[in-house]
Amino acid sequence: MKKTKINIFSENIFDAKEINEKKFIDIAKKVLKFYMEKIYDTSCFAGQEFNTISFDFLYCDSVKTHEINKEYRNKDYPADIITFAIFADSEEKFIFDGEINLGEVIIALDKVQEEADKKGTTFDYELSFLISHGIMHLLGFDHQTEEDYNFVVGMQNKALESIGV
Repeated sequence: MKKTKINIFSENIFDAKEINEKKFIDIAKKVLKFYMEKIYDTSCFAGQEFNTISFDFLYCDSVKTHEINKEYRNKDYPADIITFAIFADSEEKFIFDGEINLGEVIIALDKVQEEADKKGTTFDYELSFLISHGIMHLLGFDHQTEEDYNFVVGMQNKALESIGV
């Protein structure tokens, strides 16, 4: 597989929780590379010509994900993660100057902490898990059936294990 440049943009607008954005961008890049090796042909990349992949992370709180859920998805509850898969969900598969913009992943950091506390895991692990989940959605994978859910979560677990998270 040819060398692909990966641009990940990250912004944390949740003042109550500082995170090491560079660390999580590095994790996201490693996860994406793992997915490209393992599931490229069944992802939104199949048959596409490109040399750069871009996407965004927005870290916020569950108040913000509730607002976004209501406004854009007609769902009246806060979410731990919302993914807008611009490229995967598009009929046109728009590529500009060899660059694919996959979309945006929005993660509620307060929900990440709640989940870590509930499961007895670390905040970093739970955030890495959601990052890997969001990337699966950006690549066009969903989990409407139990089989699809098991595939998505199975790939997430393999990706995180492969990079030592």
